[in-house]
Amino acid sequence: MPILLFLIDTSASMNQRTDLGTSYLDIAKGAVELFLKLRARDPASRGDRYMLVTYDEPPYCIKAGWKENHATFMSELKNLQASGLTTLGQALRSSFDLLNLNRLISGIDNYGQGRNPFFLDPSILITITDGKKLTSTAGVQEELHLPLNSPLPGSELTKEPFRWDQRLFALVLRLPGVASTEPEQLGSVPTDESAITQMCEVTGGRSYCVRTQRMLNQCLESLVQKVQSGVVINFEKTGPDPLPLGEDGLMDSSRPSNSFGSQPWHSCHKLIYVRPNSKTGVPVGHWPIPESFWPDQNLPSLPPRTSHPVVRFSCVDCEPMVIDKLPFDKYELEPSPLTQYILERKSPHTCWQVFVTSSGKYNELGFPFGYLKASTTLTCVNLFVMPYNYPVLLPLLDDLFKVHKLKPNLKWRQAFDSYLKTLPPYYLLPLKKALRMMGAPNLISDNLDCGLSYSVISYLKKLSQQTKLESERILASVGKKPPQEIGIRVKNHSGGGVPLTHNKNVRKLLKEITGETAPRLTEFNTKEFAGFQVGLLNKDLKPQTYRNAYDIPRRDLLDQLTRMRSNLLKSINFFSGDLADALHSVPVAQMGNYQEYLKTLTSPLREIDPDQPKRLHTFGNPFKQDKKVQYLFLCLPKLFYPYCKSFSLLFISLCLDFFISALRITITLIGTECNKCSVKMFSPLYCL
Repeated sequence: MPILLFLIDTSASMNQRTDLGTSYLDIAKGAVELFLKLRARDPASRGDRYMLVTYDEPPYCIKAGWKENHATFMSELKNLQASGLTTLGQALRSSFDLLNLNRLISGIDNYGQGRNPFFLDPSILITITDGKKLTSTAGVQEELHLPLNSPLPGSELTKEPFRWDQRLFALVLRLPGVASTEPEQLGSVPTDESAITQMCEVTGGRSYCVRTQRMLNQCLESLVQKVQSGVVINFEKTGPDPLPLGEDGLMDSSRPSNSFGSQPWHSCHKLIYVRPNSKTGVPVGHWPIPESFWPDQNLPSLPPRTSHPVVRFSCVDCEPMVIDKLPFDKYELEPSPLTQYILERKSPHTCWQVFVTSSGKYNELGFPFGYLKASTTLTCVNLFVMPYNYPVLLPLLDDLFKVHKLKPNLKWRQAFDSYLKTLPPYYLLPLKKALRMMGAPNLISDNLDCGLSYSVISYLKKLSQQTKLESERILASVGKKPPQEIGIRVKNHSGGGVPLTHNKNVRKLLKEITGETAPRLTEFNTKEFAGFQVGLLNKDLKPQTYRNAYDIPRRDLLDQLTRMRSNLLKSINFFSGDLADALHSVPVAQMGNYQEYLKTLTSPLREIDPDQPKRLHTFGNPFKQDKKVQYLFLCLPKLFYPYCKSFSLLFISLCLDFFISALRITITLIGTECNKCSVKMFSPLYCL
C-alpha cells in the first residue's frame, strides 16, 4: 500500500502569478489533481493512501493524515491559501515524523535484528515549491537544515529523519511571469539548483526544474512511474576492480582495468524493487540484511543506524550457489551505472558477493550474505539474499541431505556448530524456519536468543507504548486551526553580545524616564523577561494597505506593527474596496457564501412606510414580500379559463389587473375555503 504525501509550499511567495494569470499555488493544486488522475490508471492505485502537509507551524501543518479519507484530502487541498514563511526544513521534519508515526508500533524497522526488505511501508513524498529563499522567524537561511529535535519517540535510533523506503521528489516551479519568445526546449527535465535538490538525492529521489506547463506534465508522468515498492541501498565497491573481459568472454590481463580511478559504478545510491506476492499482494521474504554491528547482551543501548544500509560488493567472480529447497530472496536493482557495468560484461554465470562491514564477530568486513548477478537474458541485475556466510552453510546442508541422509556424524556436528558461532543471533530464527521447510527441524534448539540485552528489549517496548500516545495526540490535532495570536513575542537579541544595560543610549533613555542612577541600572537582568509578549490593543485588527512609516503617530506604532504583520503573513482581505481585481481570485468554495458577504455590508436604512410588510433577505428578488396570505389570483386562471376563448388577450389582461387591484383594496380576509379550487380566498362569493 504506497503512501503518497504531498508537501505544498504555502508561503506568501506562492501568490506570484505566471504569464497565464494563475498563481503558483493554483498550479500546485492543479498538479496534485492531475497526478491523482494519472495514478488512477494503474489498478494498483486502489490501495494508495494520500496525505497533505503544508508549511504551517506544527502540528497545524498536517491537513490530511492517516485517518482522513480522500474527500477530506481534496477539500483541504482546495482551501489552501498562501501566507506565511518558507519553513521548508520544519515542514520536511513534520512530514517524515508523520510517516514514521506507526513504525515503532508495528515493529517494521526491527531495530537490532537485521533489516528486512520485505517489511516496508513504501512512501513517496512530493513537494511543490517555488524554490525561493528559505525564511523563518530567525531570518533568511542559505542552506536547508532539518530540526534535530523530534517529538516522536525512538527517533534517536536512526541518524536521519527518513527511512530507506521513503523517497523525496521536488517540483520546483520556475514559470516566468511574462510569456517567453524563445522556442521551448524538448528533452528531459533538468534538476533544480535550489537547496532541496541535495535532500532529494540523499533520500533516493530527485528534483525537477519546471519552466513550462508541458514540463510540469512531463514531470508528473515521470513521478507516476516512480511509485514503486522498494528500499534504497548504498552499494559501494571493496577491493580491486575486476579484470576486463575480452571479446571471447575471457579475462584479458593485458587491457588496463582503471583500478586507481574512481568510476561512477563504484558507489551507487539506488533502489531495489520489492515485488509483492501475486496471490496475497504482500511482499514475502526469508532473510534479512545484516546490521553493521554485532549484537551483544552487554550492550546497554543500540547504536544508531543509518537510514540506508551500506552494502559492499567484491568484484571477484564467484559461482552462484543454490541448493534444493533452501529459500532465498531475489530483488531487482534499479537501473544505475553499476547495473550497466555488470550487464556490459556479459557474464550471466558469475556473481559478485556482497558484505556489510562490521556485521561479523571475528571479521571486520564480515561474511557474505548474498551476491549480485546479471539475469540470464542480460536485461537486469538481481540481488540474491542468502543465509549469512552461505559459502560455508550450503556445502554443509548439501552433505546433510545427500551424504548423511539427515543423520549427521560428530564431525559434521562440529562443523555446523562452528558455523553457528559466526552467525549473528537474529539469523537463528529464519534459519530454523528454513531447515524446517527442508525437513531438518531439530538441528537448532528451540531456546533461541535474539542477542539483545534486557535493558534494550524493555526500552523498545517502552518506546512502542510512548509512540501510541504520541500518535493519538498528533492524529487528534489534524484539522485544527492554529490559535489566534494574542501578542507580539519579544526576543532577546543581546544574548552573547553586549548587555542591553551597557548601551549608552539605553542607559540615557532609562535615566530620563525613571530617574535612576547608572549603578542601579546594572542590576537590570534581561533574562527575567524571557518569553515576554507585547499585548495587542485591538485583537480584531484587519489587514490594511501599507502607509508611510513616518506618518504613523507614536501612540499607534504597536497597532500599526500588527497591521503590517497581518499584511505580510496573513491572507489579504479580498472584499476590500482597494482590491477590486482580487474579487476574481476568490476560491470556488467561497463564491456562493452570500451570508458572509452580507455581514460586511452596512446596515440598511429604515423603510419609508413602516406599515408595509417587511422584505425578506433572499438572494433573488430584493422586493419579494412575505406571503402571509394567499391572494385570489391563485385561482383566477381556473375561474376565467372558460371565458378566455371569446375575448382577446389584451382585454383579458386589463380586466385581470383592474380586478386584482380592486380586490386588494376593498376585500377583507375571511379565511374560508373555496369549494371549487380548494384555495383559501377572501370570500366564497367570488368563486362563481
